[in-house]
This record gives sequence, C-alpha cells and structure tokens, in this order.
Amino acid sequence: MAFLAASLDRVKPSATIAVSQKARELKAQGMDVIGLGAGEPDFDTPDNIKQAAIEAIHRGETKYTPISGIPQLRDAISKKFKRENGLDYKPEQTIVSTGGKHVLFNAFMATLNPGDEVIIPAPYWVSYPEMVALCGGTPKVVETRQEENFKLTPEALEKAITPKTKWFLFNSPSNPTGAAYTHDELKGLTDVLMRHEHVWVMTDDMYEHLVYGDFQFATPAQVEPALYDRTITINGVSKAYAMTGWRIGYAGGPLKLIKAMDMIQGQQTSGACSIAQWAAVEALNGTQDFIPTNRAMFEKRRDLVVSMLNQARGIECPSPEGAFYVYPSVKGTIGMKTKAGKVIANDEDFVTALLEQEGVAVVHGSAFGLGPNFRASYATSDELLEEACTRIQRFCGSLDR
Repeated sequence: MAFLAASLDRVKPSATIAVSQKARELKAQGMDVIGLGAGEPDFDTPDNIKQAAIEAIHRGETKYTPISGIPQLRDAISKKFKRENGLDYKPEQTIVSTGGKHVLFNAFMATLNPGDEVIIPAPYWVSYPEMVALCGGTPKVVETRQEENFKLTPEALEKAITPKTKWFLFNSPSNPTGAAYTHDELKGLTDVLMRHEHVWVMTDDMYEHLVYGDFQFATPAQVEPALYDRTITINGVSKAYAMTGWRIGYAGGPLKLIKAMDMIQGQQTSGACSIAQWAAVEALNGTQDFIPTNRAMFEKRRDLVVSMLNQARGIECPSPEGAFYVYPSVKGTIGMKTKAGKVIANDEDFVTALLEQEGVAVVHGSAFGLGPNFRASYATSDELLEEACTRIQRFCGSLDR
C-alpha cells in the first residue's frame, strides 16, 4: 500500500520557488546571480503600517483571533470593496486568510467535487491548476495567444464551458503576463457567464493597484452586478503594500461560501497572524499616497525592460498593462546552440542556459502553461534590471545556428 496520498501524483512543485532556490544555491557557490524569478516588490513595507504592527504588539494583540479575521480588518475590507470597487460586501461576507493563495485553496476545498471543472486561462499562475487538482477538481486550461495580448476571448470562454464547469478562474492584471482586461473586454466575458448560471466566478485581483498609463481597473462583479451572487472577489495586501511576508489575503463573496471557507479554515489554520492583521487594517484604512509613487517606479522599470528585451536577438516582448512581470517570447532562439554546444529546444532550455551562462534567473513559460516564453519580474532596482537585460542581450547574441 502506498504511503503518500494519490492526490500528490496530480501535482507538480512550484516552478517559481524552484527557480528562486536554484538562484540562491548558485549565489552561495559564489556566482553573480540576478534573480528575476520571484513576484515580490523590492520596496519596504511603509512605515505607518510597520508602526501599526508595533503598536499592536505593545497593546498585547498577540492572542488567537476569530477564524475569519478580526472585526476591525473585516470592516476595513468591506469599506475597501465599496470605496474602490463599488461592491457591497458586509463584514460578515468577508474572510481573512494567510495570504491570497490560502483564500483560493479554501474556496476550492469548499466547493469542488470529483469531476468538477475549473476553467483557467493560460498562461496562468503556477499554483492555480495544482490547487484545483489537490482539491479534487479538474483544471481545464484554455490557451490565449500573444497576438491577442494573452487575453481570453468571449468565444474561447464559451467553447470551454461544459455542464461540469464549476468555476471560471480570472486574474487581471495577470501573473505571469501582466495583461489586464479593460471594462469592455471584461464585459464580453461576463456576457458569456450570464448565459451559464451554473458557472461561478473566482477573480484574483491581487495586482489591482499596479496598472499603468490611463488604464482603469475593473473586477467582474463590478462590471456585471448580476454576477454578484456567484462571484468571490479575492485580493490581499502583498503586492500594493509591499507586505508579502506578512501573509494576509482576503475575499468578499456570498455568505454561504464564506461560512463554508470559515469552517475549513477553522479545522486547518484558524485565524491569520494577529499582528499582521492589525498591520493590514492600517494598510487599508491609512494613507494610500505611496501607491501612485511606487506604481510610477514600476511603470518606468517596465518600459526599460520591454525596450531592452526587444533589442535582444530572437526575443519579442509585449508591453504589459499591469503587475510587475514581462512575458517575452523566445521563439526566435529555438533550435540555436549555446556557447557550450547545447541546442535550445524549448523555453526551459533557454532559461537554464541563461542562468548557467549569464547568471540571470527567470522562469520558463511552459511552467505557466504557455511557451516558448519566460517570465521575468521587474520588481527590482533599475541598475539590476539594466544589467540583467544587458546579460540577456549578450546571451542571445552568443547563440549560433
């Protein structure tokens, strides 16, 4: 009899974590490595948020919290949804978990039965299909096209829906492509969903505040209010507030679903870290002045990276509307040989050779369900980004037929 659960056979390790770990190992061996694999802002958590956490410690806010979150944070989340998204979620319709990933997992665990399908546009965040599989569902991956800016079309969504479809999982701006849907593009998708009442919508809005130029963010239940009763809107403080390590994600949704997720969380982790919750209260209720400043810095970095990568031989890099990733194609390098004589047969070969030859760590696109591309994060300094792109240009220039 096998000791480990059979469900593990359906799951792969996280490629982004694996790349970061390999980069750390090479650094420890003395190699000069620039890591562009992790999705983490390089900015520090703002001082007012850190101060709120310190004050919470001094007040003795160090006990167990209610499973779904402290009342002050659930109230702040409710107000945030109303203020920024026009969504009326009462505090009892919200839940706080240990990061956005935890929210997603609990929602799947609360709803999926064997045979239930979850539509996931590709490229996708690496954890989406694995979470679906772990929770007993079936990921139904629908590929997008670079020519359409990696956005799912209404026609493709319509074609993917079957009687077994339980969820449509939506992420805008996208990890890994940075693609963000306009109001009208989103309306095209919600019009399809309105024709299929058995399909629920899970929207991951983690990069909501990281959109560039005059782009206006929108979320599904905001665009189509009639979807409100079958939508869970997921967000968190990690990206916009540079609070990745604080591990606070949250959601608003139908009360029945939130209660089911609360029950699961109660048997799983109980409430999220008390101090991190008080910091998140300040993040949502306090000054938002630093967000436009940080966003402007990310936009400048995006423009730098897109420009330099498009000057690299064999690479085509679209300019994303949001998040802090680029997702360039390396189609022009396939079949070429490295200095070491290795043939680049796919995007994984490309990123492996790039790391070994030039010390630049990125993640191969096939890990996100669509290649030949790679994901590079530009959430690091201008100097490191310029050096990394120079190395990528040099690497591409060294390839030979």
